[in-house]
Amino acid sequence: MTLTTSLDRSSQINNGDRLLWAARNEPINRPPVWIMRQAGRYLKAYRNLRQKYPSFQKRSETPDLAVEISLQPFHAFKPDGVIMFSDILTPLPGIGIPFEIIESQGPILRQPIRSQTQVDALTPLEPDVTLPFVRQTLNTLRQEVKGQATVLGFVGAPWTLATYAIEGKNSLDYSLIKSMAFREPALLHQLLKTLAEAIGRIERSM
Repeated sequence: MTLTTSLDRSSQINNGDRLLWAARNEPINRPPVWIMRQAGRYLKAYRNLRQKYPSFQKRSETPDLAVEISLQPFHAFKPDGVIMFSDILTPLPGIGIPFEIIESQGPILRQPIRSQTQVDALTPLEPDVTLPFVRQTLNTLRQEVKGQATVLGFVGAPWTLATYAIEGKNSLDYSLIKSMAFREPALLHQLLKTLAEAIGRIERSM
C-alpha cells in the first residue's frame, strides 16, 4: 500500500476506529483523544452522582451507574475513546483477595498476601461468575456508543495489583513487595503469574 493510499484511507476514518488505528500504528487523520481521568471531580454531573452514591465500589460495580459515569465525558466532549468506569483492583476478589475502598484512605486489604500458603490458595478467575458486572457494563456501553468511539476496558497491571495485594493498601515506599522480590522471588513471580492470568481471562471473556 502506498503512502498516498494510506492517507486517503485515513481521511475516511470515523471516531469509533481512530483510536484503534492509532494503536495499530496505522495512518490517521488526527491524533485520537480520550480522557484518562474518566469523569472525576471536573464534571458536576459526576459530583452530584457521587453525593447520591458515596460508595466507590457501588458506583463501579453497579452496571447502570458505571455506564452513566462512563458516558458523562462522552456526552460532554465526544472523545474518540470511552473508558469503562471501574477500579484497578476489580479482579482481586474473584481470585480470593477481597478489598474495600474507604473514603479518604483508598483500597484496604484486611488480609494482605504474605505467604506461600496464601498464594497457593488463590483460585482461577471466572469473570462471568464473580465479576458479571464487567460484561454487563461493557456490553451496554457498546450499545450506547453505537460505534462513535472505541470502548476501553480498565484494570490494573499485574505489578500494580500485586503491590496492593502485598502491601495491603497504597504505599509510598512499597517496602513489602520489594522485600518479597529480593527474598522470595519465586513467590512473587507465582503471584504475578496468577494476576496476569486473571487479567487475561477477563480480556478473553469479553
